[in-house]
Amino acid sequence: MHVDFTGKVAVVTGGGSGIGRAICQEFARAGARVVCVDLDPRGGEETVAQIRREDGEAIFVQADVTRSEDVQRYVREAVERFGRIDAFANNAGWEGAFAPIVDLPEEQFDRIMAINVRGVFLGLKYVLPVMIQQRDGAVVNTASIAAYYGSATMVGYSASKHAVVGLTQTAALEVARFGVRVNAIAPGPVDTRLYRAIVEAKQPGQLEEYNERMRAVTPDQRLGEPQEIAWLVLFLSSDFARHINGATIVIDGGLTAQSPTPRGVRQ
Repeated sequence: MHVDFTGKVAVVTGGGSGIGRAICQEFARAGARVVCVDLDPRGGEETVAQIRREDGEAIFVQADVTRSEDVQRYVREAVERFGRIDAFANNAGWEGAFAPIVDLPEEQFDRIMAINVRGVFLGLKYVLPVMIQQRDGAVVNTASIAAYYGSATMVGYSASKHAVVGLTQTAALEVARFGVRVNAIAPGPVDTRLYRAIVEAKQPGQLEEYNERMRAVTPDQRLGEPQEIAWLVLFLSSDFARHINGATIVIDGGLTAQSPTPRGVRQ
């Protein structure tokens, strides 16, 4: 099976690092013209530079996904530059602060929800009309295995990822008749900055020990790799997945397939 995006256009938020960067790179390797969106210009420009070094085509758009005007601008720049949007990886996210509910500052909760929920909502709100007009397109939202359970001290992150699943299902129902699909991915632990930040917040200074415990309880005995998550995004964005809609696909090496899920190792 060969996924070919030659002549197609992919927009990726959070493309300046981690999973988002891997998604940008894999879309470009599959022939897509890539619009890398990120708040951090250094990370976003580096992603674009890496793609161009491999003779791919990409542009960077700096944007805060919580701001409607920024989201409308990255959509507008994608369409003005490339004429359409075929694939949208609605990926930008933030782990936020970690504290019990009674101790978490309200502004911290609001910021997590703004990035992880409002950012996904705004992306859908302004990308979907382009795809509806085309009567073609695929969206992949980034949730997490944290969408399937609660986790002490992670109320904002967990709640926001639960919300991404709901947004995905609702959007899929609304646009399916236009030939547009909306799915989500739910990664488990993947060795990225976000994952390391979560571990550091929950168990400071114990990253290696935590990783050893994680490998021990994960059926395939390893962490995920950003490229593996990107491959799933490309599959869900391709015609090979044209009958998959409104789904959230878990990619975690079998971690959440266990019953009960091991305590103390959840992302």
